[in-house]
Amino acid sequence: MISLTPGPAGADDAAAKGAIRQANEALILAAAERVFAGAGFGGATMAAIAEAAGLPKANLHYYFGSKQALYRAVLARILADWLVPAHGITAEADPRQAIERYIRAKMALSAGRPHASRVFANELLHGAPVLGPLLAAELRPMVREKAAVLQGWADAGRMAPVDGLHLLVTIWSATQTYADFEVQVSAVLDAPSLAPAAHARATEHVVALILRGCGLL
Repeated sequence: MISLTPGPAGADDAAAKGAIRQANEALILAAAERVFAGAGFGGATMAAIAEAAGLPKANLHYYFGSKQALYRAVLARILADWLVPAHGITAEADPRQAIERYIRAKMALSAGRPHASRVFANELLHGAPVLGPLLAAELRPMVREKAAVLQGWADAGRMAPVDGLHLLVTIWSATQTYADFEVQVSAVLDAPSLAPAAHARATEHVVALILRGCGLL
């Protein structure tokens, strides 16, 4: 009898191919994030993204099919990465620690992934034609869940009364502005760009300001 089950060699080959695919997709998504941030969806081309990724354009079409599909994948990846820091806001957590960690994580994303923030912001400015369903299906339930946690903390006297929904919006605004409007912030600071030291100073300011407003400092 001939076995149709792949042996160890076949399994290793499949794992290697899967790892190559995963690495190429990550490379393409990172390059697309940079190109979409600079040129917008309309101005970006698959050729420019391929050049930024250092891969043949055929690879982009193989993995994602079209520019529209790649753009959707970029947005979905950004939203997924942005939802992760909010996982620490749970009823059992310490309010000060949870909110501070969330703010610091958002500021770190603003510093480390500024292109992601700009792609996201540009999509919103155009009415969220692609993001709309994702915002309704993924962001809205998460925000309401975390706002309920904040309300529970306030009701229990563990923090000052706040509007949980708008507190989260305030945190997004305060943190993402350092990516979306870096040019403006740098101009105010009379610097060519936002240096790490300036970003660290901004982080401490945002943390202290919001914690103080929540009665946690």
